[in-house]
Amino acid sequence: MSTQQLPVVVIGAGPTGLAAAAHLVERGIEPLVLEAGPAAASAVRKWSHVRLFSTWGEVVDPAAEKLLAPTGWMRPDPAAYPSGGDWADLYLQPLADVLGDRVRVGATVTGVSRAGRDRIVDADREQQPFVVHITYADGREERAFARAVIDASGTWATPSPAGGSGLPALGEKAAADRITYRVPDLKDPAVRARYAGKRTAVIGSGASAFTALAYLADLAKSDDGAGTKGVWILRRGISGSTFGGGEADQLPARGALGLAAKAAVDEGHADAVTGFRTEAIERDNDGRLVLAGEDGRRLDPVDEVIVLTGFRPDLSFLDELRLGLDERLQAPVELAPLIDPNQHSCGTVYPHGHRELSHPEQGAYLVGMKSYGRAPTFLAMTGYEQVRSVAAAIAGDLDSADRVELTLPETGVCGGAGLFDAPDAQEADGGGCCAPAPQLVQLGAPATVGAASEQAPAGGCCGS
Repeated sequence: MSTQQLPVVVIGAGPTGLAAAAHLVERGIEPLVLEAGPAAASAVRKWSHVRLFSTWGEVVDPAAEKLLAPTGWMRPDPAAYPSGGDWADLYLQPLADVLGDRVRVGATVTGVSRAGRDRIVDADREQQPFVVHITYADGREERAFARAVIDASGTWATPSPAGGSGLPALGEKAAADRITYRVPDLKDPAVRARYAGKRTAVIGSGASAFTALAYLADLAKSDDGAGTKGVWILRRGISGSTFGGGEADQLPARGALGLAAKAAVDEGHADAVTGFRTEAIERDNDGRLVLAGEDGRRLDPVDEVIVLTGFRPDLSFLDELRLGLDERLQAPVELAPLIDPNQHSCGTVYPHGHRELSHPEQGAYLVGMKSYGRAPTFLAMTGYEQVRSVAAAIAGDLDSADRVELTLPETGVCGGAGLFDAPDAQEADGGGCCAPAPQLVQLGAPATVGAASEQAPAGGCCGS
């Protein structure tokens, strides 16, 4: 059998992985989708309670919609905002069902290489098929051969830690029973009881942190949530971009989300502590957690900590492949300058495709959230355009593969954590080289905040 007759292995049955399979089928190429979780869209299901800030019109892939059409599937209202659960149940699972046996669940990829060639060997390397090692949920192991490998496994399983240096804070692992790295589902009675009436630190400055703050504020205002208090920990200072694009955001729900977080602070349901980089998490005599900063500050004890500092790619099972990754973002070297959060917002990323996603290992691609490495603000539309281009390239249709066209909703305030040392942030922190007392910031609310904060908090629209 020639390499061209082999399937393309797609790692991950999330939004981007399933879209990749749909584009491959459209091209007459057989995909084999390997999903580690027990069902398609397993990662999305874990944040099923969070509403996307993209509409249905922006989170359904065109090739997938064509594949679904013969089944009678109809796209939900294009102007409506789905929750993660809606996205999984009403679109992603039906798509996986249409793909049928091409999707295997409970199938964890433990390694990818070239058949008979480890990372070192050059001889005839590109003529060899890829070999993919799989471990199934029942412990059974298998290897599959592929003409190309598209890694759309995302970054959900590898959240970044609380520590300000990129490493876990001292004591972070020991305090795991009081720490979560996900936006909590406060509609779940057990989860709600965990945070009701408690003092909770939220570490992070992106959409997930906004969501958590808004959820905690809603809990504080409810009958069973008296005494609930958030402590918002920011590594940088308060600046004009802290709360997102507001009314200037072309994704209105994303703008409203930032305003809802601002309202939580303005209304006293959360205090903001700025310029704080966590060095250690300690327990006091009552078992509560005390966050200690790199600058010597120690915050008042909290009952719980929600760490929402982003995600990073798991590259361990790709170690035998020759990947070209940026040393900072861990994204493909050609893509990294286009998504650098020090320079770009999610709306200023130049449209990109197979060329920016390629590696020295020809036929290997990282797509979706994983392609961004540690960069934030990935949009589902970006992933769909990536896999359209990649599928065309695998099929040998370079004219189509190179014709990358995508217009993203703009906002000038999607910068990532890399901006925390910007001059305006230092100015907002008040400067100084000593260890100041914790800075609690109350901000004046614009007239639009009240109306915006009445909307249900929305979350990210990313997916892999």
